[in-house]
Amino acid sequence: MSRLPGTVLVVDDDAVVRGVLKFALEVEGLSVRLRDDGPAALLAEAKWPPGACLVVDGRTSVMDGVEVKKTLRARDVTTPAILVTGRSSNQLARRAGRSGIRQVHEKLLASGAFVESARPALERSC
Repeated sequence: MSRLPGTVLVVDDDAVVRGVLKFALEVEGLSVRLRDDGPAALLAEAKWPPGACLVVDGRTSVMDGVEVKKTLRARDVTTPAILVTGRSSNQLARRAGRSGIRQVHEKLLASGAFVESARPALERSC
């Protein structure tokens, strides 16, 4: 399996999840930046490197991933995004799709399982 190039911004309010995703993505050769909520990600957006992609939590206390992506689209930022969630639903998937998020993934405890399930999006995005 080839290593993935690029940078991923991981936005999740759970420090453990951020750490697991960071580890899994760095093992694949990606540069990873971490933010704990949507507003922090939006503030950092001006500093994202070209070709970056976003892995964002579907449900956070401050601003959920769909809201982050909608805000980015309103700013004409086309950064690709993958939504991760502990509780997926058809309604969430529809909201995500309308915001421009093309993939929704369940948060998986095995970090390698996440990377394998998200590999197609990461290969296109990062």
